[in-house]
Amino acid sequence: MPTSKAEIDVQPDFETAMRELEELVERLEQGDLSLEESLAAFERGVTLTRACQTALKEAEQKSRSCSKRPVNRQSKNSLPTNPKWA
Repeated sequence: MPTSKAEIDVQPDFETAMRELEELVERLEQGDLSLEESLAAFERGVTLTRACQTALKEAEQKSRSCSKRPVNRQSKNSLPTNPKWA
């Protein structure tokens, strides 16, 4: 678990954030943390959850953007299709 403010402020990539969230949940479920540690873990979890949501929204926007673009299946180097050969 991050200990310094600099480590907490860093936005991890999606996979790292999910892995850290899973670890936090396990630690919280064990019930061995003090109240202060539990609150810190919860706050970190909220931050990580927001980072994951942002990453997912960005991925969804990229996906939608790509699916709206027309697909040019004929490259500049390919030969035009001759209907007689089809």
